[in-house]
Amino acid sequence: MLKESEKIWLDGKFVPWKDAQVHVLTHSLHYGLAAFEGIRCYKGKQGSAIFRLNEHVDRLFASAHIGLLQIPFGKKEIADAIRETVRVNRLDECYIRPIVFVGARDMGLYVPENPLRVAIAAWPWGAYLGEEGLKNGIPAKVSSFTRHHVNVSMTRAKIAGYYVNSIMAKREVKASGYDEAILLDPEGYVSEGTGENIFLVRNGVVKTTPLTSILEGITRNSIMQVGRERGLTVVEERFTRDELYIADEVFMTGTAA
Repeated sequence: MLKESEKIWLDGKFVPWKDAQVHVLTHSLHYGLAAFEGIRCYKGKQGSAIFRLNEHVDRLFASAHIGLLQIPFGKKEIADAIRETVRVNRLDECYIRPIVFVGARDMGLYVPENPLRVAIAAWPWGAYLGEEGLKNGIPAKVSSFTRHHVNVSMTRAKIAGYYVNSIMAKREVKASGYDEAILLDPEGYVSEGTGENIFLVRNGVVKTTPLTSILEGITRNSIMQVGRERGLTVVEERFTRDELYIADEVFMTGTAA
């Protein structure tokens, strides 16, 4: 259950957590067209810091652009609102969820007159797969569900409706006793997890799937950068599920994870 904070930023102003509500005929609720981000604020020795905030805001705007959603605020306004949301809730470590969605007015697939709305929430949230999983690893299974073809859904966009595919894969493997699903792309190559990018290590080489049909993970980019700075060989290369089985290590990356 979510640990409620005090305020949510909604359409340019703060409202109490319990009052941040939308109409049941909100368009995005019915059709899944909403762009969102997952961001972390970490407590460090010199105070709290939001992890790669500008990159997350850039990706939010890129996702909205792909979804033809015109955000009614500028990037600086959204970045400032994210910082302020953390501050007013007096959080030194938290998860942050900005979302851009189509509000209620008309129903149907083409609704150019519906308002574009923006909300930003922040709350305390530990490791996505649990502290025990973070420390000791988790059991994962290749799902029978296939990741989206790049021309079925624009995989560079973090769009709400795309996650039905992830939810189905997650439910499938959880019913079999696993904690996470690994999805293959339409050609049978490893794609990513339900909400994470995937890496494997074999014979001293760190390998991850290319960006062709996966979300361009910001944490993924950080891991690749840090690995190369430390002298590791990091490559972006397609690989099949059997290479997972013979890898020395497999790990996943994501902001929530």
